[in-house]
Amino acid sequence: MAEFGDSVLEDLSASDQHTSFSMNRAMADADKRKMRRIIAEDPDWSLAIVPYLRIICLQHIIDNFERNPIVDELPPTDKVKVLEKLSTKLPISVTANLISDEGYWRRCSVERWGRRDVSYYGNSWRRMFLECHLESAIELFIPNTTDPNVILDMVPFYKNYVKKISVSQLLPPVKSSENRQKEDTLLAVGDGASEELSVGHFDFGMLLDKMTELEELHLVYGVRGCRMNFEWSLFEFTDQDCHSLAKALKSCKHLKVFRLHQSKVNDENVQTLCSIFLEHPSLRELDFSHNIIGDRGARAIGKLMSNSKLEVLSLYDNKIKGHGAQAIAYALSRNENLTTLNLRLNRIGDEGGQCVANALLKNSTLINLHLGSNELTEPTANFLSRVLMQNKSLKSINISCNRLGPDGGKQLQEGMAHNSSLVEFDLRLTEVGQESEYFISQILQRNKETAHRTPL
Repeated sequence: MAEFGDSVLEDLSASDQHTSFSMNRAMADADKRKMRRIIAEDPDWSLAIVPYLRIICLQHIIDNFERNPIVDELPPTDKVKVLEKLSTKLPISVTANLISDEGYWRRCSVERWGRRDVSYYGNSWRRMFLECHLESAIELFIPNTTDPNVILDMVPFYKNYVKKISVSQLLPPVKSSENRQKEDTLLAVGDGASEELSVGHFDFGMLLDKMTELEELHLVYGVRGCRMNFEWSLFEFTDQDCHSLAKALKSCKHLKVFRLHQSKVNDENVQTLCSIFLEHPSLRELDFSHNIIGDRGARAIGKLMSNSKLEVLSLYDNKIKGHGAQAIAYALSRNENLTTLNLRLNRIGDEGGQCVANALLKNSTLINLHLGSNELTEPTANFLSRVLMQNKSLKSINISCNRLGPDGGKQLQEGMAHNSSLVEFDLRLTEVGQESEYFISQILQRNKETAHRTPL
């Protein structure tokens, strides 16, 4: 009986194993057939939900925007979705006049130019992007090498939005081996060959007459990061540059701010430019800082001051001496518009300092005056003391880095005792003495508190 029972169990076990093996094989065959069928019928088969037709259409618009730009025709919600996903690499010729959404232009600006203060661009991201784009094109322009159409073709898309052009470098033409040999020959001849060595930079004449909204122009005729390729000719505002720029500026009747600094601008250049600015009634700020302007240039600027509505004049770090300061002082005595005058880092001396001080006894509009580092001494301090007693418009004076001495400090102290309007007075490195500095600082603090309490 035991043997019979064992044989029955062995038969049942074998039967179960056979049945189980058959079922597994059948399931495996079914999976293989199913897998083969899916792969054969639809290689891209997916369990993902099919997107709405609207989403597919919007994506098609985004992908083909350059060839067929569609945005204003879209409903507001769809327009927002398209602008959020639109590429920032699209050509300006497509986007400049079509897309007004500030969110899109903000993405473009941050990606291309990094984070900048948009308030300098009238709080307009589109204006910021287009101005930076134009400035970059000008800074990389190489005369006689770069095709002018690179810039001119974009003018229709710049002109309605660009109000300020700020260029920090202007590249000279590339010198050929023949020109280099000629230059070496001329240099060996001497100084008389300097005019023949002058090279021209970007010609603004082909651009400015088309920029109808331009209000500010900031220029530096130099090259950033030239390193081992340094040459003085890379940092020079040549006669050719001057005449081409002056001709271009004739068309900028709405120009309010003009800055030309760090460019070795000389007296002749200033005379040429100031004669053009006499025809610019909108000009409010003029900056010729960090140049080589002397007395003749200062006289031309004085003439401009008398025949314009300039409010801010910056001439710091030049070569203006006493006679040039006299011309500026004469214009200042008759001026009713200028609020800021910066003459620091010149050489006006006591002769020029006294003339400026006398002019301030008649002037009633100047608010900020900077005469730092001008070789002033005690006589100028005496004249400024009278100004402090009588002038009621000045709010800030800087005469730092001049040798006024203790006696000059006492004279300024006497003048400040009768002053109630000045709130800033920089006397650093003037040797006026601690007692005078302390007394003047107390008067300034009193004036600040009074100005703070006085309603506007």
